[in-house]
Amino acid sequence: MSEIILEVQHLTKEFTLPNKEILTACDDISFTMEKGETIGIVGESGSGKSTLVKMLMLMEPPTQGEIIYRGENILSYNKKAIWQLRPQIQMVFQAPMASINPKMKVIDVVTEPLFNYKKLKPKEKRAKAIELLAMVEMTEEYLDRYPHNLSGGQCQRVSIARALALEPELLICDEATSALDVSVQKSIVDLLVKLQKQTNMSMLFISHDLALVQSFAHKILVMQKGVVVDRLSSSETFSASQVAYTQDLLNSVYSLAKVRQQLKPTMT
Repeated sequence: MSEIILEVQHLTKEFTLPNKEILTACDDISFTMEKGETIGIVGESGSGKSTLVKMLMLMEPPTQGEIIYRGENILSYNKKAIWQLRPQIQMVFQAPMASINPKMKVIDVVTEPLFNYKKLKPKEKRAKAIELLAMVEMTEEYLDRYPHNLSGGQCQRVSIARALALEPELLICDEATSALDVSVQKSIVDLLVKLQKQTNMSMLFISHDLALVQSFAHKILVMQKGVVVDRLSSSETFSASQVAYTQDLLNSVYSLAKVRQQLKPTMT
């Protein structure tokens, strides 16, 4: 029997522009998430994906709607309740280099959440840091390095280790691979999928890369101009969708096979 952990109900966010016009960044968005499930949210820049993430992380108040986590509307939480909720919902940001304090060593970055919540003693720090790095397939040699000594992929692995230190039930990835090389993107996605299977956490993966999300998400929401215009399950293919915007996204995916076909010499 499925276990629903998150329900987003009629979530809407409106911004008032300097000319007093109303911009609707997210319009009446609803979906449910089960434990251990991955939901991919795709759409081009400006579709409202990041605004949705900010509302889910309580970084931006919605104009209307509800965010129900474990049966409670977290939008009604006070500061203390939000602080207590944070370990359960963690986030991996888009720019790995910018999301880590450049003055902190890796050992401090990955253990900071545990010290903030008083879940780690100083004498346990190094051993726990080694354990967290091993989880993201990094070795002890990186512990005393600073972010500028790491590659983009390594920084993102450190960010993932930090996010998972508190053993969250829900991990939100906001364009977590878009700043990385294509080969590195695959390794990060493979890592996230492996960790999800090991921990049974749920994952919300935001991306503009339709093909990438299709490769591992259980459900996919397609957003356009703040509205969810298409919903697909893992058993469906994008090519079967009848929504024109989904087809436009599919056709915009870079395909090496298509390029080779175009460059193939014709017989004379």
